[in-house]
Amino acid sequence: MIDRFREIEARLKDQPHLLRLGRLFSETVLVEIEGEEIYLTFDKGQITSVMAGPSRKTPWRFALRTDADALEQFWQARPAPGFHDIFGLAKIGRGRMDGDILCLVKNLRFFKEVMALARHTEEGVA
Repeated sequence: MIDRFREIEARLKDQPHLLRLGRLFSETVLVEIEGEEIYLTFDKGQITSVMAGPSRKTPWRFALRTDADALEQFWQARPAPGFHDIFGLAKIGRGRMDGDILCLVKNLRFFKEVMALARHTEEGVA
């Protein structure tokens, strides 16, 4: 699963609109998938570190917790209703957000689009 996040890190470098959206975002985010912890460290909108956990020494601002199947469905080119958005995952009971939710909401579009960078593509679908 960590390879998917390294793919996101590589794709983010080629997304000037996302780098502009995230230019004020410098935080560490925890993504927990079925107990597997992955820490994404952002600096001015760029991912500077993708680190596997668990780590009691790594502070994080907010967390997205979900299961692997839900995340794979989220990453489909055309996700089913409920799997199309990180808050959709929470609404259908397949995801949870913890920590500083205000920070998440302030940077919601940026974070949602970064997470969607691993989405599979179809011809004609970005």
